[in-house]
Amino acid sequence: MKQACGVIFDLDGVLTDTAELHYQSWLRLAEELGISFDRQRNEALRGISRGESLKIVLGERAVKYGADEQAAMAEKKNRHYQELVDRMTQADMLPGALDLLRGLRTAGVRVAVASSSRNAKRVVDHLNIRDLLDAVIDGTDTERSKPDPTLFLMAAAAIDVPPRRCIVVEDAESGVDAGLAAGMTVVGLGPRSRVGRAHRVCESLTELTAARLVQMIDRGRTPP
Repeated sequence: MKQACGVIFDLDGVLTDTAELHYQSWLRLAEELGISFDRQRNEALRGISRGESLKIVLGERAVKYGADEQAAMAEKKNRHYQELVDRMTQADMLPGALDLLRGLRTAGVRVAVASSSRNAKRVVDHLNIRDLLDAVIDGTDTERSKPDPTLFLMAAAAIDVPPRRCIVVEDAESGVDAGLAAGMTVVGLGPRSRVGRAHRVCESLTELTAARLVQMIDRGRTPP
């Protein structure tokens, strides 16, 4: 009997461009606080929690604010973000994402989303892809964010697939490290300078198919 396979996707920058929404939300908060913020600084926020991101946005000013003030700022940024999320539709999915999810469902592969974002379930619902997923694990399920492997291990448990039979698809360095720490095969999306430690590096999901992902698992992580 063939063993089950699992594919676990990060959400931001992998299935949809919520990374841009996060940038716009942080930029709006920074402008409200009179802080300089640009896309280059935003790169440092990939794959980390909202609280950690706020400290980077605040920079040297972080020490001027107490825990309650920082929590209020983070919540304000989140409201900005949710306003943008609520306008999303399936048309906001990245190239190849919807076809790949449908292909995995047809192939009988178990699929999960594992994101550090506390809004992942909200995004998934607006993208209307719940029926193509077997589980969604996000920041509301654990306070441990990537590169800690907990999110991915929870996702594997939720879809009842051993970590060694799971592939992680990530676009952030911290996410790649988390997938490796979880003992999973990792596909990195983006430049090698960022995701080069992954077992395979691709520019976009259009390079992947359900059959290729299953072959990677069956061949012991050797790219097809």
